[in-house]
Amino acid sequence: MAMTRSENMSHIRGKDTSIEMKLREALWSRGVRYRKTCKDIFGKPDICFKTKKIAIFCDSEFWHGELYLEKKKVPKTNTKYWIEKFKRNIARDKEVNEKLKAEGWTVLRFWESEINKDIDGCVLKILDELNR
Repeated sequence: MAMTRSENMSHIRGKDTSIEMKLREALWSRGVRYRKTCKDIFGKPDICFKTKKIAIFCDSEFWHGELYLEKKKVPKTNTKYWIEKFKRNIARDKEVNEKLKAEGWTVLRFWESEINKDIDGCVLKILDELNR
């Protein structure tokens, strides 16, 4: 029996996604300790370092609109809805970045493909920020 769109969407996680887990495990294995899913910080960063004011987001190309912006990929059904959703998500990410930066935070965003292809590079960027 095929899953309906609604059933499918209900299984999509908002936290502890595979890319978040992969980045967190890579940091943890290097002895880096952090806070996860920081609900008390605007935008709810996936990983944060409160004392250093570093907020890290692990973004899926689909949900955060990169595929829409770069390749103009949009689901073939309910296209208008998806275009509006991607635009809202892109605007929200920009608002989160601006607000956190105005409050003195460093914001690091990693695309899913970056995490999957070059986890060491992502970790090095985080370590560089932590060591500043």
